Amino acid sequence: MQTKNLRLLLDDQPSYRKKQINKLIWHDFIDSWEKATNLPETLRKKLEKHCSLEIKAKISQSPGADKALIELNDKNKIETVLIKTKKRNTVCLSSQAGCALGCSFCATGKMGFKRNLTTKEILLQVLFWSRVLKKQNQKVNNLVFMGMGEPFLNYKNTLQAVRFINQPEYFNIGARKISISTCGIVPGIEKLAKEDLQINLAVSLHAPNNKLRNKLMPINKKYPLEKLFQVTDNYIKITNRKVMLEYLLLNKVNDQTKHAEQLAKLIKNKKLYMVNLVEYNATGQYEKSPNLDKFKKILQDKGLETAERKSPGENIQAACGQLVVKKDK
Repeated sequence: MQTKNLRLLLDDQPSYRKKQINKLIWHDFIDSWEKATNLPETLRKKLEKHCSLEIKAKISQSPGADKALIELNDKNKIETVLIKTKKRNTVCLSSQAGCALGCSFCATGKMGFKRNLTTKEILLQVLFWSRVLKKQNQKVNNLVFMGMGEPFLNYKNTLQAVRFINQPEYFNIGARKISISTCGIVPGIEKLAKEDLQINLAVSLHAPNNKLRNKLMPINKKYPLEKLFQVTDNYIKITNRKVMLEYLLLNKVNDQTKHAEQLAKLIKNKKLYMVNLVEYNATGQYEKSPNLDKFKKILQDKGLETAERKSPGENIQAACGQLVVKKDK
């Protein structure tokens, strides 16, 4: 979508035109200026020529989730996922093209880091799925920054996108329906605690001790568990909001009884956290754990609020950890 010339093209238009066009793009979700029948024909043709609303994307579909491969203006590509349930439609957003963190279980890290996404490119993903859902008389209900990249390494653009999404003039999606997931970027968590936004924070934990987490997530060498929990405890004090800890279960790696007991011991303030157990989706290196129920019971017996998440879309590589842009043959 190319709208960088929009302001220049509207310089000679009446003042109300900007609001009119803003509504057409962000509320009516038009994908072509030809559908903007309340605009003069000459203006529609000019906009169509110089400010195309086309979003170049290829959709892959599965029963629980659809994935879109979006081509950006500079030919970089990103993936975004629509997770569909009877109650809600959740969009999984990417904040970067690729990722630099290199977590061993994640396909995105294997493609390397390309660049940060702009605020508009983040909003573009929400807009794309809003257009798709409008044709089904549905809308986007929830947003999770759990796609490609680390949101807190693109902090400014990610938070600016959140504020746009929250505004009535744009998507008008409540802050409590927006979640940001981080691998544990301590400065990002500290900044978020000072924002006037009631969004949800999720931390990708995936190991109950530094030795194992160093192996799975190299970022732990910079921000070890002691420092991470110090800052999340403080985040909870400031915001009065629980933190979700994401824990991906890998067969014979981090899913044994001893790991569950270590995790329960690691989390000192048990009423301030919720552990979300995640099933592994094939990326080539590990195996799915058969111990989810057993692991969950140990945590619950230790007083931890625990849930489990099964990511739909594994058959189209749309599930957690599977987003990767493959090189064109």
